[in-house]
Amino acid sequence: QVQFVESGGGSVQSGGSLRLSCAVSTGLFSLYTMAWYRQAPGNQRDLVASITGDGSTIYADSVKGRFTISRDNAKKMVYLQMTSLKPEDTAVYYCNLRPEGRYWGQGTQVTVSS
Repeated sequence: QVQFVESGGGSVQSGGSLRLSCAVSTGLFSLYTMAWYRQAPGNQRDLVASITGDGSTIYADSVKGRFTISRDNAKKMVYLQMTSLKPEDTAVYYCNLRPEGRYWGQGTQVTVSS
């Protein structure tokens, strides 16, 4: 069972930046494609960005050019650098595998005010 602990969320004004972190407990971390997802109230959970074990990345159109996903295989960490934040980025952010595994962490709340 892979476990995820997200951190780094908070409240910022539009145009601000945040860096999310995710600690992953698994012995096979470098083999997995990792991803960040987000879920706004009343919405489904959507893919934000993903990164393969060797660093290839994919981004949702809504965050391209503003968000950067990265990973540290030695530390078993995944990061999401978010810049030029918009109110529509407000959501709970989760990390997981891609495709997502069965178990989710508690997520970290990001709130962007206008």
